[in-house]
Amino acid sequence: MRSISLQGALPGAMLLFASILPAVPAGSANAAPQKKEYLTEAEADKIRDAGATGPRIVLFATFASDRIKKLQYEFAHIDPTDQKRIERLNSLLNGYTGCIDDAADLIEIGIEKQEDIRDGVKAMQSGIKEFLPYLKGLALNGVERETYKENLEDAIEATQDAAKDVDKAAKETPAAPVRRKPS
Repeated sequence: MRSISLQGALPGAMLLFASILPAVPAGSANAAPQKKEYLTEAEADKIRDAGATGPRIVLFATFASDRIKKLQYEFAHIDPTDQKRIERLNSLLNGYTGCIDDAADLIEIGIEKQEDIRDGVKAMQSGIKEFLPYLKGLALNGVERETYKENLEDAIEATQDAAKDVDKAAKETPAAPVRRKPS
């Protein structure tokens, strides 16, 4: 591959190059928001339609829970002749990790912007109580652990990191105001 040098080029050539350069698409700078690979079209639509940060956190927690349930199903119905099982397991673990990471990111954004994310924090708290013990159990006793070990370690780490963010949010997010009945 040849590199092009404009050193010593005529001023007209420099102007031509400079006028063409803005027409070249710039990577992701001007691109539309990228679809998350681990979300289905329906899930991506729900996230987009939710708008506010709190409901989006709840959705990501729900989608993470769905991935855990699918993992549980996969391990309950082991078919030794299934060629794509390992691929599905790794895909589910990656999807779970993506959902948890995005939920944790949204929690940080919600705290920063002082948004009402209490429902999202509650959803994540209850989910993490279920997710982390299950994932740790897989790390100790999971069938064919070596085939998904790296993705499982990532999922556990993401869950532990999210738990820290959730704890921080629970402390920093004020409780809902109590409305008094007019007397």
